[in-house]
Amino acid sequence: MADKIKQTKLFEEFPPVSTKEWEDKILADLKGADYEKKLVWRTIEGFSVQPYYRAEHLENLKHLKYLPGEFPYVRGNKAKSNSWYVRQNIDAVDTAEANKKALDILMKGVDSIGFDLTCKEKFSNSEFETLLNDVHLENIELNILGATAAHPFIDFLNAKIQSENINKNEVKGSVGFDPMAHLSLNGNFCKAQDEVFETAKELIEKAKDLSDFRVIGVNGEMFNNAGATIVQELAFALAMGNQYLNLLTEKGLDIETVAQNIKFNFGVSSNYFIEIAKFRAARMLWAKIVEAYKPDNLEVAKMNIHAVTSKFNQTIYDPYVNMLRGTTESMSATIAGVDSLTVTPFNKAFEESTVFSDRIARNTQTILKEESYLDKIVDPAGGSYYIENLTNSIAEYAWKLFREIEEKGGYVEAFKTGFIQEQVNESANKRNLNLATRRDILLGTNQYPNALEKADTKITADVVTSKSNKRVDVIAEPLKLYRGAEQMELLRLKTEKAKFARLSADKAGPAGGETPKVFLLTIGDLTMRKARAGFASGFFACAGFEVIDNPGFNSVDEGVNAAMEQKANIVVICSSDDEYTEVAPAVLEKLGDKAITVVAGYPKSIDDLKSKGIKHFIHMKSNLIEILQGFQKELGIG
Repeated sequence: MADKIKQTKLFEEFPPVSTKEWEDKILADLKGADYEKKLVWRTIEGFSVQPYYRAEHLENLKHLKYLPGEFPYVRGNKAKSNSWYVRQNIDAVDTAEANKKALDILMKGVDSIGFDLTCKEKFSNSEFETLLNDVHLENIELNILGATAAHPFIDFLNAKIQSENINKNEVKGSVGFDPMAHLSLNGNFCKAQDEVFETAKELIEKAKDLSDFRVIGVNGEMFNNAGATIVQELAFALAMGNQYLNLLTEKGLDIETVAQNIKFNFGVSSNYFIEIAKFRAARMLWAKIVEAYKPDNLEVAKMNIHAVTSKFNQTIYDPYVNMLRGTTESMSATIAGVDSLTVTPFNKAFEESTVFSDRIARNTQTILKEESYLDKIVDPAGGSYYIENLTNSIAEYAWKLFREIEEKGGYVEAFKTGFIQEQVNESANKRNLNLATRRDILLGTNQYPNALEKADTKITADVVTSKSNKRVDVIAEPLKLYRGAEQMELLRLKTEKAKFARLSADKAGPAGGETPKVFLLTIGDLTMRKARAGFASGFFACAGFEVIDNPGFNSVDEGVNAAMEQKANIVVICSSDDEYTEVAPAVLEKLGDKAITVVAGYPKSIDDLKSKGIKHFIHMKSNLIEILQGFQKELGIG
């Protein structure tokens, strides 16, 4: 019976469709519009993303022939699982409290601890002993954050392993000594340049018997949090890593020893698919760099990656959205096969983490393992037409920038001449403009703000603004770490916290701490007035203004009278382009200088309207920050 059943392929009744047929259909639907402008995404990283990908787009990608666990490790370092360490960092200035917290969270899903000793200057063996009391080193990954602690901790760790007969091959972790990061963030090395790299060599020699403990860190995360692009973050980190290989092998260390002592730290932004591709490209490029030094064992070419969810896109307003950002960023990192991950607590932008925020950050990873099973499948993104092409594009552009840095003498020289800073600043400025014009969205901040939310009394301009590491002995300008939301948040904070002056004796300006009122004068075409009222409402709410919406008015007189009854400071006319020709001048005439008149949109008659005295227009291409700052100034807010 089974032999008689007709064997058919799934969907064989549907004829294949060629790429040309797809393209012809797309061009027909575009009706003459420019294909490149309408459908091709030009990323801030510099490469273009097509509107669709097909199997034929994989034909020339050379990296597809490699399997997981195979050099150059584009598909991951592991062949049988996608497991990663769940790390939580702990402020360890008070070693007893840090130990107490570590023992608690190790029972709650964490298997990697990062003890942050950055702010501590002196260390004793008794303090380290307190820090690690009852912590079983063989069962966790242990990381010490803070370059000053690196030397004394390695000495202590070696002594502890010997005295307690601990299996040194089961001790995993890092101390992350990274003088190039110190240069980048402070504008100078902590001591003479040659001396810091000699210290790096000494650390490697001290840790020579700890096969799974890395002592050199490469901090790519700082570029992520300074506004750099993903391509820049990868290229700069590779250049730092290569310079460590170069300098330390010149000092007599073999390539195997140096390579297996380096740990990379990357940030993870909300650019979901491109972040997945970044980590895959990073492993591939690093493997090729290490291969060039001709190691006897290509296993040392595996890039060890620790990822940290971004601080750049964290917001103070609507902070619970940061939980969602942290979740998608964690998915990008874990799907891409990172070795360990820290989820930044959602409230990190404005206060120290709490028991609640630490728990949410921790459980973000735990749920990806225990309920989503992302640790089970190796390289789940492998074979995706889209991600494989992104991987290739990022690798090409990052490699080009990496080569440019090498031609300038390596990372240190490129940084001293200002090349790195120029690249980062240029990208940061583009990102700032994209946020101001809402080409890039930060939910709750520059789009869909919660109009009812007010900042806590402890939130001040100093809290909102990132601090710079200014030093007098700099040899180069340091990178500035900041958050993309800062300018918008300062704008809104000024509205909420400033005491306002009246505009003039005959105007209903805000006084005595009142919130300025924006009245939406909706009139005419129903569809257009609703759309523009929605736009205007979100626009002004971003600055903390009170927005008064309306169902619509039958006449200009009716709308203006209602605005005056509400003591509006700004009246936004929401109508259609055609109707603005008559309505807008009439509103301006009725209002006079009793309120600021604004037109929502960019009508064809804009020049004519300007000639009739209308100064203010808000539209999709408006610079949100500049325009709202202008309104604040005009209202006397400052």
